Amino acid sequence: MTDKNGIPDLASAEKAWQTKRLRMDTTQSDNSSVSGTPIKPLYTPLDRPDAEYLRDDGFPGMYLYTRGIPASMYRGRQWTIRKFSEFGTAEDTNQRFKYLLDQGQTGLSVAFDVPTLIGYDSDHILSAGEVGVCGVAVDTLEDMAEKQGISWDSLRGTIQNDILKEYIAQKEWICPPGPAMKMVSDTVGFCKKHVSQWNPISISGYHIREEGSTTLQEQAFTLADGFAYIDSCLESGLAIDDFASRLSFFFVAKYRAARRIWARHLKERYGAKQERSWLLRFHTQTAGCSLTAQQPENNIVRTTIEALAGVPGGTQSLHTNALDEAYALPSEHAAKFAVRTRQIIAHETGISNTIDPLTGSYYVESLTDRLESGAEAYFERIGEYGGMIGAIEAGFPQREIMTSPSNYQKALENGQQIVVGVKEYIDSNDSDIETLYIDPSIEGQQIKGLQSNDSRRDSREITRTLNTVKKTLQTGKNIMPPLLEAVKAYATLVEIVAVIQDVHGLYDEPSVF
Repeated sequence: MTDKNGIPDLASAEKAWQTKRLRMDTTQSDNSSVSGTPIKPLYTPLDRPDAEYLRDDGFPGMYLYTRGIPASMYRGRQWTIRKFSEFGTAEDTNQRFKYLLDQGQTGLSVAFDVPTLIGYDSDHILSAGEVGVCGVAVDTLEDMAEKQGISWDSLRGTIQNDILKEYIAQKEWICPPGPAMKMVSDTVGFCKKHVSQWNPISISGYHIREEGSTTLQEQAFTLADGFAYIDSCLESGLAIDDFASRLSFFFVAKYRAARRIWARHLKERYGAKQERSWLLRFHTQTAGCSLTAQQPENNIVRTTIEALAGVPGGTQSLHTNALDEAYALPSEHAAKFAVRTRQIIAHETGISNTIDPLTGSYYVESLTDRLESGAEAYFERIGEYGGMIGAIEAGFPQREIMTSPSNYQKALENGQQIVVGVKEYIDSNDSDIETLYIDPSIEGQQIKGLQSNDSRRDSREITRTLNTVKKTLQTGKNIMPPLLEAVKAYATLVEIVAVIQDVHGLYDEPSVF
């Protein structure tokens, strides 16, 4: 929107300002973000000399959606207040759900314990000491909700089902990437046919960021994962507009560039015709890696600032971490304050009054442009490996994200980066706080439940359904129907995983050092 005829005058004026600033600026060193991105002391139209408002920014609710998906943003509907609320047994988690709903939470999220995530039952030798500790333990259908007769086509919700981020960051998988991707596209196809209101994948950048990636790497690798899922679904015979609108994302930040990239690729690269297929919908969580065990009350401030970044970015759903999560899963008290943080932001700050208040900031828009071009450069590099699976098997994204955390740690140690309460502004009276207690007897309860399940189920039906799972894996048909049949026969998690590994084998990631 800047008159290009005025650019030379603006450049001359900026040069004069720089001369004046350098005489007065006590911070002579260059600044950078936590990700190491250089940050200038001032941004002007010179940082976007070729920008065009309608092309690059536009209006909320209009392609390329830089300014947000809904035209009215939060003036029409507030973001969903949700939080991971799982621990111990299914009953423990259900009680926490009800408590948080009573406190005003409007969405529910659940994570499983480590044994469940890597395919072990609670009685497995490697599950000892971990059952219900970092999430809820789920071994069989008995650990899930009661049968209530709700039809599948009326079910609404989201499963993460993002296996690629496991190979990149979280490191919880049960088989090689290729077969795992096939199961993801099977889920998408099954939901399209039977559970049409369900979101079958939540493509997660959060875990990549928590592993130590930069902002750019989180955005680029997450979107590249999304494109890989699209390619897999298209190869399975689905049409782009049959499923694209049901793909969702889970980010920490950088939404403006991500929306623009996703919309353009879906429309121009994949040929999606329906507008809903172009929309990048996402959930936001504040950064767990920013939390400190020292002076944990400071974490309330950190998460508030991070949440305030997510809201003007246009998130559809928001999670704020609890003050005690550097220690353990949140206590009831800490979880309540995490809910209150979002409620105060929603009702006491006025942040919802103006739609996309950050557009026009030369700083924000310059970073948006930089993230977009940087992501496209990463897409080209990933393409050299034949796509994201090839890149993962070669260790490319894993290597890329290894440098950032070590650089950050060096900055902490030499004083370039200050984290309040860690090496600076230390409180000698700082002490541990009371945290959520996970009763060790939960492990015994789960084991008893498995023994009871084994005594009551039909062993012949278990054998039959697991054999069907194996044959289906071998023939390449959609795995969801036989998996559900085995689950309904009360096959355990480890029994089903054993069949998958028998057919597809195990996976050892490449050395990335």
